[in-house]
Amino acid sequence: MKKHHAAEKIEQLAIDKLIPYARNSRTHSDAQVAQIAASIKEFGFTNPVLIDGEGGIIAGHGRVMAARKLGLNEVPCIRLEHLTETQKRAYIIADNKLALNAGWDNEMLKVEFLDLGELNYDLDLTGFDLQEIASILDDQNEIEEPEGVGYKEVFNIIVECVSEEEQQKIFNRLDAEGYKCRVQSL
Repeated sequence: MKKHHAAEKIEQLAIDKLIPYARNSRTHSDAQVAQIAASIKEFGFTNPVLIDGEGGIIAGHGRVMAARKLGLNEVPCIRLEHLTETQKRAYIIADNKLALNAGWDNEMLKVEFLDLGELNYDLDLTGFDLQEIASILDDQNEIEEPEGVGYKEVFNIIVECVSEEEQQKIFNRLDAEGYKCRVQSL
């Protein structure tokens, strides 16, 4: 059995001393970096960057990008000096993929979104977009149609927005007025 190594400590390191992995296969869009930045702003820097002995980033490229966006000079880091070069390369992939392999309990997610919504919490900070949230909260899938009814007539209006921010404001306003809304990107 292999020996397990625990991180010794969390240390604050200057961002400009951290070295991104040139062959990192994980991508981060500007929108996702903005989501990470919003999360750091709301919750704090709760997940340290994992680095090797020379300051090479193993996990946390997106968090470092978000920290730069926020104007932070330092970020919390954990050194994983025990990993071989091969292990580092594999872990860079595994760290991202293993999280994607998890699933969601949509019923529990629905309960949480409803409760957070009642508390007027900004659900964007959960990382789900409005379309995903609307899909999870959509009760239509749970309603059985009466026998003999083949379809339900639905009337739609498409509103073109110039930004995500405008889209969210319009969605929130219509939702507050009692309209059943869904976000759709064309």
